[in-house]
Amino acid sequence: MWHAVRTAIAATLSVLLARLLSTHEAYWAVIATLVVMQSPLSSTVPLAVQRIAASALGASLGAIESAYFGANLVAFTVTMFVLGLISFALRLERVGYSYAGMTLAIIVLIPRPEAPWIAALHRFAEVSLGILVALAVVAVWREEQRLFGDAKRE
Repeated sequence: MWHAVRTAIAATLSVLLARLLSTHEAYWAVIATLVVMQSPLSSTVPLAVQRIAASALGASLGAIESAYFGANLVAFTVTMFVLGLISFALRLERVGYSYAGMTLAIIVLIPRPEAPWIAALHRFAEVSLGILVALAVVAVWREEQRLFGDAKRE
């Protein structure tokens, strides 16, 4: 039960902060927060760092592909493969590669009125914000801690 409370609070903080900062699509911050909140406590920080790096990588390749090829499916396939090779070279785990791939897909496959590099920057900022909010909540409120009552009861 406490995990649900903690996750709900983190998601709410994420959307509030994203709105306060006037991000274009605040829901990406919330989605990132929810993903990070599901990580085991022991791997939350390493996976969060990896997800931020992967988001930067996916956003960068997505902006480049989108600027030069638009939503071309062949270019998307090649870029996704290249992203996998780069992720392997950078020793990103599958979690990092999947996060980079999701970011790439969001940039390339969703039509937007703004330039691809602006969309990429927005996604990176929103996702990073969500990851950082989740890390802050995990740091302040560890799962073993309880806000009220006996720590032995759930």
